[in-house]
Amino acid sequence: MRLRLALALVLLVAGAAAAQQATTPQGPTPQGPDSSSQSFHGAFLPTSVPQGSLVIGLAGPDADVEYDGRRLRVSSNGTFAFGVGRDATGPLSVTISDSNGSAVHQIAVSRRDWPVENINGVPPKTVEPPPEIAARIEREQAQVTAARVRDDDRDDYAQTFVWPLQGRISGRFGNQRVYNGTPKSPHSGMDIAAPTGTPVKAPAAGVVTFAAPDLYLTGGTLLIDHGHGVSSNFLHLSRIDVKVGDRIRQGQVIGLVGATGRATGPHLHWGMNWFDVRIDPLLLLPPTQ
Repeated sequence: MRLRLALALVLLVAGAAAAQQATTPQGPTPQGPDSSSQSFHGAFLPTSVPQGSLVIGLAGPDADVEYDGRRLRVSSNGTFAFGVGRDATGPLSVTISDSNGSAVHQIAVSRRDWPVENINGVPPKTVEPPPEIAARIEREQAQVTAARVRDDDRDDYAQTFVWPLQGRISGRFGNQRVYNGTPKSPHSGMDIAAPTGTPVKAPAAGVVTFAAPDLYLTGGTLLIDHGHGVSSNFLHLSRIDVKVGDRIRQGQVIGLVGATGRATGPHLHWGMNWFDVRIDPLLLLPPTQ
């Protein structure tokens, strides 16, 4: 059983890298990622990952796993996960301890090319909102951040993710804009262009941890927790069809595409996090047909 699960995790990592390469011929792509996995101190871990990855490993259920100063949750079948940020550099160190002692596994990180777009002539209030709007944005973002601290004992993240809808990718994770010479935060997710009212389906199972119809920046905003600190957020929705506490199955309709909040047109923004680390959803998807 453990060997079958380990093989499934290896294929998941390999499939994610292949998908990212297949679907982003003109966007940021990993530079020579090695998606193989190896057994190390009783655990299976990838040997190399691209920036923005969700790393999924397999260890004994009684093992202690630590990464970046955090003790990771290990499920009853031995799976664990952690996120690799956009600007992370390797090697990453994962410490695995069990009754046989402790050992450190290192994972190489392949760099990606993050395009930067310079845009001038933008109205100043768009770049720097007035104090009352800035205060509202800060309050709302704090609520969203609070929903990401959960560390549920569920491994919904370990399934193969599916596309929440089909459409043109209009914005890619990690790209950055500079408005009037002021760098803004890199794009935190993937934008998929689609008409208003297009159904949005859950890319993986999980539990709804946040739902609000009218945030200033992100409009209709929904968060689904996939366990072990891994979560998805869906922004600019015109309608939300689920509520906080709902258990969501993969493929379930969770809302409709919109252009709410600060959106220039109808699209779905799908972002993913491991706690406060932003990761690229595209790396978890199979290639489009």
